[in-house]
Amino acid sequence: MSTIDLDTDLDPTGRRAPRLGGFSTVVLRIELRRMLRNRRTLLFAMAFPAALFLSFGGQENAEDSVGNGNVAAYIMVSMALYGAALTAASGGASVAAERALGWSRQLRLTPLHPAVHVLTKAVLALVLGAVAITVVNLVGLAQGKPEMPLDVWLACGLLTLACTLVFAALGVFVGYLVPGESAMQVLGPGLALLGFLGNVFIPMETGSTIHRVAEWTPMFGVAEISRWPLTGDLGTGAVVNAVAWLVVFVVGAAWCLGRDTGRV
Repeated sequence: MSTIDLDTDLDPTGRRAPRLGGFSTVVLRIELRRMLRNRRTLLFAMAFPAALFLSFGGQENAEDSVGNGNVAAYIMVSMALYGAALTAASGGASVAAERALGWSRQLRLTPLHPAVHVLTKAVLALVLGAVAITVVNLVGLAQGKPEMPLDVWLACGLLTLACTLVFAALGVFVGYLVPGESAMQVLGPGLALLGFLGNVFIPMETGSTIHRVAEWTPMFGVAEISRWPLTGDLGTGAVVNAVAWLVVFVVGAAWCLGRDTGRV
């Protein structure tokens, strides 16, 4: 029969820190299955972005040429980005409900690094964003109005998905800042405002005062990146904008988690 050496086996100084900050693929799979079983969340991720595209995609100038495609394609990419941003942010904001249940305090008892927890939540939210992007593109394909080469179509979809990570991190950040019942009340109107400032709904006049202000907002850079294969126009400022906001939201969410679990 084995015995326990109290001097070594129970000595906390002899414990090794987990690899990758405690990241676990098992936990990721469990969280993913739990999220995909939420029918209300999936319905929102599929129906709302498609409705947005159908609402904005029927403009009279939809067949006018834009870069490597037409106006309808430009609108489709923009609506896919906004729909994915909203659904990904709502998925990330699910941490607000977990905080209300005391789950974030339980994490203090585990070796999970705050940044890894934020990353896990962001990946899960990114899955919702992928669902929204896929649905909008399928609706656009069925409608037949968006026109652009297949490689441009695929490139826009992949870049939109990558840019959605910014808003997945934003959702986690807001979820730790505000109570559970208020997270989407903040994110909903906030993302709508960011959508207007990001040239997602109505293009702004280049060089105007509001355009210069909008260039500093979170959705401006990612919108430019998402539409780059279509428009062929991408400035360095848009890339810097997107990366900077991603860093801000990830660091902010990790800091909030560390502060939240530190109260235990």
